[in-house]
Amino acid sequence: MRNTFLALASTGLLALAACSQQPVSSDTTRTERATDTRADSLERETLAWREGRLERLQRPGGWLSLVGLHWLEPGDHSIGSAADNDVRLATGPAHIGRIALVDGKVILTPGPQAGITVDGVAPGAAVALAADSSGAPSQVAFDGQQAGFTVIERSGRLGLRVKDAEAKTRTGFVGIDYFDVTSEWRFEARFEPHPPGQTIKIASVINTLDDMANPGRVIFSKDGREYSLEAVDEGDGNLFLIFSDRTSGKTTYGPGRFLYADPPQDGRTVVDFNQAYNPPCAFNAYSTCPLPPPENRLDLTINAGEKKYGGDLH
Repeated sequence: MRNTFLALASTGLLALAACSQQPVSSDTTRTERATDTRADSLERETLAWREGRLERLQRPGGWLSLVGLHWLEPGDHSIGSAADNDVRLATGPAHIGRIALVDGKVILTPGPQAGITVDGVAPGAAVALAADSSGAPSQVAFDGQQAGFTVIERSGRLGLRVKDAEAKTRTGFVGIDYFDVTSEWRFEARFEPHPPGQTIKIASVINTLDDMANPGRVIFSKDGREYSLEAVDEGDGNLFLIFSDRTSGKTTYGPGRFLYADPPQDGRTVVDFNQAYNPPCAFNAYSTCPLPPPENRLDLTINAGEKKYGGDLH
């Protein structure tokens, strides 16, 4: 009898235990799987973006190779790396020749032993150099094509941007630190267009203030509150977002960071701060980076994207 009682009691306890173990619904399982799939997709997408970003940054002619920025004054000047030049470069032949700024045009007259090329051809006479504002800047190269300069135009000023593949900022590059990839900082944003032709004033680290095309703003929600970023169109239809937040100057680059969003479709786009990145000025002292407009200084602590660079800027 006692054994029978124990057997019945055990059977009852097993039945109660089975009843207490509620089966996981198929809907819950599907939701968890979908969440995991989205997280994996975001991780893969972000890691692929980082890989491309690093490849572009470390190219021989990339931003890490900058070694000089020389603003030109009107008139005729000697140019080269020797100390007796009017425009002394940090690299290249000791004496390249003469460079002149006349009526808004830059004319390079190479010396007989200059050892340079312009757009791949050794010039035999004076040659006009196109600035980057033309869309196709002339490429002056020397030292086996590993170094050279281009003409840049900023707010009507013309200067020489000098690059060298052996720059310490490139050869001594220490890599980039990132925040963890998270869907918390990826938003389906609303695009609010501005009237055609609207511009926004964008300051820069070289104390310029330029009107840039401002097609609209993107609006996203975080913790029940809406935030917006004014977008700049650089001519390709993508939305260029220059912003700062509460991490700026602490865990991220002080003046702010950059981010691109795809052209809006049906009034929507994606703002993914996992792809927020440092401007060129974070890596060298010879860039002309734009700064966030007042509208884009966010009252948010955005722990996503690139962190402050820890390497040498010279």
